[in-house]
Amino acid sequence: MPKLKTKRAAAKRFKKTATGKVKRHRSHHTHILTKKTPKRKRNLRKAALIAQSDLAQTLRMIPN
Repeated sequence: MPKLKTKRAAAKRFKKTATGKVKRHRSHHTHILTKKTPKRKRNLRKAALIAQSDLAQTLRMIPN
């Protein structure tokens, strides 16, 4: 069986943790920031983990 190729778009968006989970960035933090509260913008800066239901599909896209 040939080696799996990494989906480059996924590699730029997701990062594996040491325990095998996948980190992602939050959306809605690039434009139209004036109407968002400082607390909301501050929380959007933090990384989040991929949902358990999306984990298997995401791991297939970034096999390494």
